[in-house]
Amino acid sequence: MTRRDRTHARPHPRAVVVVGATSGIGLATARRLSAHGDQLVLVARDEQRLQEVAASLPGPAVVAPADLGTGEGVAEALAACAAAYGRVDAVVTTAQTMAYGSVEQVPEEVLASVVDVGVHGTARLAREALPRFREQGGGQLVVVGSLLAEISVPGMGAYCAAKWGQLALVRALQLETRRQRGVHVSLVVPGAVDTPIYHQAATYAGSPGSAPPPVVGPDAVARAIERCLQRPRRTVQVGPANRVVRAGFRYLPGPYAVLVGPLVRRIALRGPTTPDHAGNVLAARPEAEAERGGWTPWGALRDGHGRARWRRR
Repeated sequence: MTRRDRTHARPHPRAVVVVGATSGIGLATARRLSAHGDQLVLVARDEQRLQEVAASLPGPAVVAPADLGTGEGVAEALAACAAAYGRVDAVVTTAQTMAYGSVEQVPEEVLASVVDVGVHGTARLAREALPRFREQGGGQLVVVGSLLAEISVPGMGAYCAAKWGQLALVRALQLETRRQRGVHVSLVVPGAVDTPIYHQAATYAGSPGSAPPPVVGPDAVARAIERCLQRPRRTVQVGPANRVVRAGFRYLPGPYAVLVGPLVRRIALRGPTTPDHAGNVLAARPEAEAERGGWTPWGALRDGHGRARWRRR
C-alpha cells in the first residue's frame, strides 16, 4: 500500500460487493477500494480467476462466483458479504458483455445474453440489495453504465439496448428509493475506457472492436465510483467527450445520422478481418482478463513491445 493509499484508508471499513471484479473497471475498483481499507466480496463468473484477484489484493476479500445474466449465485454473493462482514454497505456492478454487428447479424442468444447482463442482472442485484439496505438502515447501489446508454450507434445495437434498458431501470430505482433514508442508487457513466472489453466482445461485423478516442483509464472510473461511495450522487460522468457526443445525438440528429455510420466503420471497427465469434458473451474467458486493454488515450492499440498502432494488423 502506498503512502497516498494509507492516507485515504478509512477507520471503519465498508463491506462492498464488487461485481465484475476480475477485469477492467471492476478490477480497478476492487484494487482501489481494497487499498483504501474496504472489505470486499468479489463477484464474477470464473472462480479460479476470482481467487487470483483476491490473493493479489492488500485487504480482505471473499470470492463469490455468480452470473448476472442467469442470476445464478447472485443471492449467495450478497449473503456471503453479510456472513463475512456482518452487513452489506454497498454493491458496485461493473459487469457487462458486448457484441458488435447489426441487429440482424447478431444471433438472438447473443443479443439476449448481452441485454440480460445489463438489464436483468442489474434488477437481480437491486432485488437482493435494496431490502438488505433498508433492514440495516442504509446502503448504496452503484451501477456503471455507459455513454452508449444515451446515444445509439450502428453495429452496436445489442450493447446500446442493454445500456439504454439499464439506464431506464436505474432511473426508476432512483425514484423508487428517493424517500428511503440512507438508501442510495448512483449511476457512473463512462465513455470509452482502456479495458479488455473490446478484445473480449463478440463480433459479427467482420472485424474486432476498437476503443474510440478519447479513451480514459479504468482507474478514472474507479475513482468516480469511490467518490459516489463517499458522497452519494445521482449521476457521475467520466470522459471528456461525453457531453459533446450526447449533445450531437440529441440536438443535431440529421448530421449525427450522416456521420455516425462512417465513423463507426473507420474508428470502432477498424481492425483486420475476423470470423464471427461469441467472445465472452456466452462463457467467461478468464485468460483474456486484465485491468487494461492496451489502448492509448487517442485510441491506438499498443503491441507487445509497447508501440502504439492506430490500426490492428
